[in-house]
Amino acid sequence: MSEVVVDSLRRRMRAVFSLYEDATQTMSLEHVNHFEREGVLPIAFSLFHIVNMIDSSFMLITGEMPTWNDEWKDRVQMSIPDHGKHKTVGEMIDQRIGDYEAFKEYMTIVFSRVENWLASLDPADLERVVIARPFPPQIASTFSARVAGDDGIKVLDAVECWIYQHALRHMGEIEHARGLVGLHGMTS
Repeated sequence: MSEVVVDSLRRRMRAVFSLYEDATQTMSLEHVNHFEREGVLPIAFSLFHIVNMIDSSFMLITGEMPTWNDEWKDRVQMSIPDHGKHKTVGEMIDQRIGDYEAFKEYMTIVFSRVENWLASLDPADLERVVIARPFPPQIASTFSARVAGDDGIKVLDAVECWIYQHALRHMGEIEHARGLVGLHGMTS
């Protein structure tokens, strides 16, 4: 059964990543950085947040260092070099991407790392506990803590919650925001 789960994860991850690839190919820097009004985050926030969070989550799951470093920070030129997980809308309203092509390159690398890891994942590793109970405060209030079993957050939980479901959530935001800049959604 675990092989079926890994196969499903591989296919779902490719599908959700393809939505981001299609979205970024059909948006300009002006679309991504568009400021609608106070209280509405730009697409740049959702894009950088999800890719940078996947990069960070991948480290928690695999132990491999994130791709994001000072070199990428200098290349992508985020106006706020922070994924914003623990910040308010007011603190992140000015998030903008400086170099969109560099951002897309960073995104491709992050997605490829996840897919390459899944391609060689031993199904037995899905049971490995990534974060044991009791959870630290920054984890205790998360969706993944609600999903976790008695032992804690396992690899399967982490991949599902931190990458797949999180990516779907932010794609919904991006699809809605695309309408605000005159573009269409990504799926029917």
